[in-house]
Amino acid sequence: MAGTYPAPRKRRTKDARGDDRTNAFAGDGARHPDRYDPDADDESGAAEPAMTTAPDAAFPLIDHHLRCEGIALESIAQRYGTPTYVYSRQAVLDPFRRYAGALAGRQGLVCYAVKANSNLGILHLLARAGAGFDIVSGGELARVLAAGAPASRVVFSGVGKRADEIADALTAGIACFNVESEAELHLVDAIAQRLGRRAPVSLRVNPDVDPQTHPYISTGLKSNKFGIPIGDAPDLYRRAADMAGLEIVGVDCHIGSQLTSIAPMLDAANRVFDLVDRIERDGIPIPHLDFGGGLGIAYRDEEPPEIEAWVAAILSCADRRGHGNKFFLVEPGRSIVGNAGALLTRVLHCKPGAEKNFAIVDAAMNDLIRPTLYDAWMDVRAVHPRSGVPKTYDIVGPVCESGDWLARERALCIEEGDLLAVLSAGAYGMSMASNYNSRGRPAEVLVDGTQMYLVRRRETIDDLIALESVVPD
Repeated sequence: MAGTYPAPRKRRTKDARGDDRTNAFAGDGARHPDRYDPDADDESGAAEPAMTTAPDAAFPLIDHHLRCEGIALESIAQRYGTPTYVYSRQAVLDPFRRYAGALAGRQGLVCYAVKANSNLGILHLLARAGAGFDIVSGGELARVLAAGAPASRVVFSGVGKRADEIADALTAGIACFNVESEAELHLVDAIAQRLGRRAPVSLRVNPDVDPQTHPYISTGLKSNKFGIPIGDAPDLYRRAADMAGLEIVGVDCHIGSQLTSIAPMLDAANRVFDLVDRIERDGIPIPHLDFGGGLGIAYRDEEPPEIEAWVAAILSCADRRGHGNKFFLVEPGRSIVGNAGALLTRVLHCKPGAEKNFAIVDAAMNDLIRPTLYDAWMDVRAVHPRSGVPKTYDIVGPVCESGDWLARERALCIEEGDLLAVLSAGAYGMSMASNYNSRGRPAEVLVDGTQMYLVRRRETIDDLIALESVVPD
């Protein structure tokens, strides 16, 4: 990536420390995202081999033991117990570097979607690598800042930003608010004027494009709650240009998650370019184009586009439409961390049933809700495979719900006490975990070569009740 962020007019505001900030995404003293160094986070400076995006690539079976980089998963379970999330550092950085490489020669920034996995260890790793961040709450902003990322590399999405969250983000000096309604636009303007600032904004437009994904993670149809109808956007941009507290810096579009085809994104992109043409004819410059994220991963037999092909298709379309000189943002989440993580769990009991065999494990729907929420298929592997004739099991947890399952009808040769790994669990696993049934959330471990680091300890009962109190007699 090269160049500097092009603003329509020079903006000078004060950030939380009183420093002048003249350009969005400028870096706040950190390495400029346009000068991304893929090895800057590696003290040795040596490039690492690229990792494939297959579900089990980060967790290979070597000498009959599943491993994460140079660590046997059994040793992680022995040290930290189960259930535990395990992440590969290399498998996180590889797709990020591929996105950054695909933008090479352009002005742009890869903004990691924090909602996919918000662990500070993951955020710090990506911040050091030069990532920007896409947030959807004040809590995610606090996490990104705590991880060492500059606010000037943060974009704030989400349909329900609170006034205090907007004020905090504006004071911190974020790069852009992705505004999702007319009401929000007026709120951001009022808060900015009250604070004596000008808020950088883009409108998240809804292009009414079917992303061909699960309905719960589709965001670009007119029936979805997200964004501003694209037909309403020109008028709203004209009104925004007259608001004293706002500065228009771009257009944003995100049509959904777990996309396995380029075609819907290109359909949306062409509609966005039509919009930009119309807005700029009205005399309103649009410096940046944000195409969101949503690129899928292989959980089973999906065949999503390669990262490079997805980015290249967007850039080629922009070139054809005369917008190749814009500053480009993408907001990947799942495709960076999804296949970099696994959930370790131990078999408590093997329970034969009249119609099914059940493997009851110590992980549950509160630890990993994707299977029961989305009917999602996730690969389950024995950490130390046994020889013998496998049986077909439903992998279920201890929670008192029939929906508490992690996998159905899996052929496994297992016994009580065995360890299992649920693969492709790096995205929307721990970030969606809960304390249902008063269960503490799992530990999280980041593996770097032959080193393992506890990046989140397991919750205890004391943690669960610390914020509660009883009513006095």
